Amino acid sequence: MRQNRLRQLLQEDAPSLGTRVNSPWPSVIELAAQSGMYDYVEFLGEYAPYTAHDLDNLARAADVHNIDLMIKVEAESRGYLAQRAVGSGFQSVLFADCRSVEDAQECIRSVRPDTPEDRGTFGSVARRFTYMGYGGKDYAQMLRDIVVVLMIEKKGAVEQLDAILELPGLDMIQWGGSDYSMSVGRLGDRGAPEVAKAQERVFSSAIAAGIPPRAEIGSPGDAKRWLDIGVRHFSLGVDLAVLRSWWTRNGDEMRKALEGK
Repeated sequence: MRQNRLRQLLQEDAPSLGTRVNSPWPSVIELAAQSGMYDYVEFLGEYAPYTAHDLDNLARAADVHNIDLMIKVEAESRGYLAQRAVGSGFQSVLFADCRSVEDAQECIRSVRPDTPEDRGTFGSVARRFTYMGYGGKDYAQMLRDIVVVLMIEKKGAVEQLDAILELPGLDMIQWGGSDYSMSVGRLGDRGAPEVAKAQERVFSSAIAAGIPPRAEIGSPGDAKRWLDIGVRHFSLGVDLAVLRSWWTRNGDEMRKALEGK
């Protein structure tokens, strides 16, 4: 059973750093791992097209380079998607679109073992993360160690935040400004004062409740405001933004050079 690094960091109250990718090409996972800078890579399953075979292959690439994987899954079929990813070897799941305490409970239960004490819904299955080892004591512990992260990005989740933060099995939360602004009738205005105020409340409430918040940032300079209030878990950058920035900046420079000839 390979160690779940993010779980270990949470248990040690240590900071963590991840990055995000849309590409299901395993080599992208390898490149991130070879940098030696990241504790895990998040595959954006909510946005990217992929197959169940891709999940196995991404996990194989991560195993080769000893880096953890997280998957982000949407509300529709989230239990199925989360269980398939865990079965492939993903160690963490980020659940999007939670709207209530009941939604949050469903997410947590979907990756916990179906035992009387755990009361989860993940049964005994032979998948890549265990194959013929399923059903043993290590199998249940692997599921208990899966890191559960919830997006707090809907009006209902913000309104029920205190109750959500008390749920057993919740490990981390993350803010989603785009979805929140949409759910309160301010679509496209994620920088509105009321949206910023809600984010600050979500992060400060989570820290007070002992649930670590994770912040998505585009550059190291964006981290200071969150470090100052006690945030210690970050996701830095995303592959599509990195590519777009490089193509735009260097393409513009090259176009100007061509036009000058």
